[in-house]
Amino acid sequence: MVGHVLVFPYPAQGHMLPLLDLTHQLASRGLTITILVTPKNLPFLTPLLSSHPSLISPLVLPFPPHPSIPPGVENTLDLPASSFRHMMCALSSLRDPLLRWLRSHPSPPSSLIFDMFLGWSHHLASSLSLPSFAFFPSGAFAISFLHSLWRLMPHADPVSFPDIPCSPTYPWWQLSPVFRSYVKGDPDSEFIKDSYLANFLGHGLIFNSFHEIEGAHLDYLAQKKFNVWAVGPLLPPGHVTDRGGSSSVIAAEVCSWLDTCQDDSVVYVCFGSQAVLTNEQMTELASGLEKSGVRFVLSVKGATVGHGDGAYGSVPEGFEARVAGRGLVIRGWSPQVEILRHGAVRAFLTHCGWNSTLESVVAGVPMLAWPMGADQYLNATLLVEQLGVAIRVCEGPTTVLGSDELVRVLGEVAGDGWSEKRARAVALSKAAGEAMKDGGKSYKNLDDFAGLLAQK
Repeated sequence: MVGHVLVFPYPAQGHMLPLLDLTHQLASRGLTITILVTPKNLPFLTPLLSSHPSLISPLVLPFPPHPSIPPGVENTLDLPASSFRHMMCALSSLRDPLLRWLRSHPSPPSSLIFDMFLGWSHHLASSLSLPSFAFFPSGAFAISFLHSLWRLMPHADPVSFPDIPCSPTYPWWQLSPVFRSYVKGDPDSEFIKDSYLANFLGHGLIFNSFHEIEGAHLDYLAQKKFNVWAVGPLLPPGHVTDRGGSSSVIAAEVCSWLDTCQDDSVVYVCFGSQAVLTNEQMTELASGLEKSGVRFVLSVKGATVGHGDGAYGSVPEGFEARVAGRGLVIRGWSPQVEILRHGAVRAFLTHCGWNSTLESVVAGVPMLAWPMGADQYLNATLLVEQLGVAIRVCEGPTTVLGSDELVRVLGEVAGDGWSEKRARAVALSKAAGEAMKDGGKSYKNLDDFAGLLAQK
């Protein structure tokens, strides 16, 4: 198979890792690929470069300085969630060095795949008559809603779009913070709006999703005359567990601890790579876990350089000693795929990020939904109301889930009613496996997409 593809990931774990998983799938089908990263993001490519040394190569360009991003920071992992807007603007300064590279390369790429937060790169590709494809690490339901937001720019509260399947309605405070920060006439705001809408001007939309989980929303976008490829669920090749950053424990240690637990007895708690709990939230969460008596794994993200007032990310003093043997606390990156696939795990308390959603679905684990921002409120709607594999326990990035309420919820998880949600989750897990196996719908979509890129 011929074809040289330039892949341009956005430097946030929830965006970069699924696009790298797609890159692995394309390289496995024989495509030659160049991945554009800045220096401090190069280590994330190590598993791919090792797996496909003759097909994948990095293009490393210096990170453009930005007044709102501290020197030396090149990934939103090291910043609060509010930094996404600044990162999007900073990376637009890669346009000229990227253009120079494309024009000088002896065998330049024949197509471009870019992350949804880098829509401006479509314009660059278009100026060179280079076919471009937008990759969405969010689901089709969330993107249908976000596309309508940026296209129609509503001001009502709540906001609703009756034409989208299931007619989603959300209060203003639950909309994308990038959208809510828009100020008409502001250069950064207008750039971000144009960049987002540019996602839909290229040759197609690629989703880390599959038809059985949100077929109505994928069909909705296809009916809008977009070329849509659902190629998920994309998961890491083999047993790659350390690609997301440093951790206080290794995956083998976590799995060994889970081996000591009874099947279907552990609650896994993790709020993704971006969210940092306030100390008040953490205190109530820890207290609830302690009072409940359940076995648990708690993944904790510490404060970043943007959380400088000491009010974030602290585990209560003495908590780990008091729950020793019954609870395991992980600081830093969590081997989430391995945890969720372990037979001891009964439920997942999650922020409902799309990667976490898919990983839980693939593992057949029902969820306790605590959406905090971005697309998470839409994902929670999909999980709770549309698929019936989750219950909603809290909402909001600063809302405090009281310890007594958490004890009540965990009691519900331990009850017989949870088995119905488990059965639905297991059915979805089976559907996900069918989609990605040879001959499955997502597998065929990957083959078709790779074939198209090979012809470019």
